[in-house]
Amino acid sequence: MNYTAPSSASSEPISHNDSALSSRIERYWSRRAGSYGTTRRVELSSDKKNQWLAEILPHLQGKQPLRVLDIGTGTGFFAILLAQQGHTACGIDMSEAMLEEGRLIAKQHGCAVDFQKMDASCLNFEGESMDVVISRNLTWTLQDAAEAYKEWYRVLRSGGILLNFDANYGSVSFMDVVRHPGTHAHVGMDDGMMEECECIRRELPLSRESRPDWDMRVLRDIGFSQCQCDMKLSSRIYTEQDATYNPVPMFAIRAMK
Repeated sequence: MNYTAPSSASSEPISHNDSALSSRIERYWSRRAGSYGTTRRVELSSDKKNQWLAEILPHLQGKQPLRVLDIGTGTGFFAILLAQQGHTACGIDMSEAMLEEGRLIAKQHGCAVDFQKMDASCLNFEGESMDVVISRNLTWTLQDAAEAYKEWYRVLRSGGILLNFDANYGSVSFMDVVRHPGTHAHVGMDDGMMEECECIRRELPLSRESRPDWDMRVLRDIGFSQCQCDMKLSSRIYTEQDATYNPVPMFAIRAMK
């Protein structure tokens, strides 16, 4: 299926500190907290758990346990996954509804995760306090992703690792995504929710950038080293079209401070 951005998408820049847009984004994701929690529960009890561990653990070498910050944690999948591996995990998100769902899931799985409501671009952590910063499907939603990357660099210790799993969502129409044939994570979402997601997408700055080329350039400019991008992530994670399937191809970025 070919995804195309609507021709009506605005090409005009917007403020990277638009509080109205931030509130709109927070409301949208809060409304999706329940369905996200359902999907993440499935992932944590299926082969997806081990598939994601196979993507993450090879990069987490060295002193154990590590202090891990899951940014845009949503309902806590990565934070819970890594807490189960014995790491000290903190998950942050702008949506309190997502965090509440994450706390429930962590309790159900018997692991301790520190969930905090926080802006991904303005972290309440000391510099060089994290061994790993990890994120999934967040960067595209940020109003100032470059500033966020600077913050993530700041809180990483020297030699710390950034793992960012995302997709070029800015180049797709979410109305096409929800209509993708077969089973996938967006099945059952009503048109109103997807129209709202599409309207938000059109206003976000990264929707006008070529990704992940943009990310790699910004990360290097900030000072990250050993920047690598793997465009074949989806072929390993989404091996079957089930209830967790993401029809938009994802990429994996790894970088070191």
